[in-house]
Amino acid sequence: MADHVLIVEDHPDIAAPLMRTLTREGYEVSWVDMGQAALDRLASEEAGEVAAVILDLGLPDMDGLDVCSRAREAGYTGGILILSARGDELDRVVGLDYGADDYLAKPFSLAELQARVRALVRRTSAARPTQQETAPEGLHIDRAARRVTHADAEIALTAKEYDVLALLAEHPGAVVSREDLMAKVWDENWFGSTKTLDVTVGRLRQKLEDLDVAQRVITVRGVGFRLEGPGDA
Repeated sequence: MADHVLIVEDHPDIAAPLMRTLTREGYEVSWVDMGQAALDRLASEEAGEVAAVILDLGLPDMDGLDVCSRAREAGYTGGILILSARGDELDRVVGLDYGADDYLAKPFSLAELQARVRALVRRTSAARPTQQETAPEGLHIDRAARRVTHADAEIALTAKEYDVLALLAEHPGAVVSREDLMAKVWDENWFGSTKTLDVTVGRLRQKLEDLDVAQRVITVRGVGFRLEGPGDA
């Protein structure tokens, strides 16, 4: 299932491009324009599905700092990224003191926001109890042991092949961007050729095909890769 990002922003001209950008990256994205609506969403039964919140401070019904602090008091443990035109150091410190994980001053680039959201979601995902999970069609991923099995047989994978597969399996049927794979599997400051990603994916794809695993690693040209099996759109 794709990681869920909640955007809390009262200006549609800001929220709309954020939604488009994050949706293209493979996230499930929802949007509310009021602070209370955000708190209601985070207090719902599905609150655990929200990996990160992008929170504007200048909301019509309450200050975003109050939304942040009340969300934390209610037990929300996901990432919170504050957006604000108030960009001086004191405002950033206050935002972090209220429970935010990161602070981005307006105006900002979409590329910088994407990188910050990736980092927040990565930390949230790492904190989840996902030692062992089953991908569709019986592909078992044991995160504690870093082992992958299919039909009770272990698939021999290199460390990077395992990391790529585990990341793709977190978002079955959804595209994981090349940038996200490089940042999470190699390093977000990687400056070498991304050809190493293509080689790793090629080896992983061949191993799955050789073992007749129902799922396939599909290339989405110019974007990234997705793990696709019968029934995935």
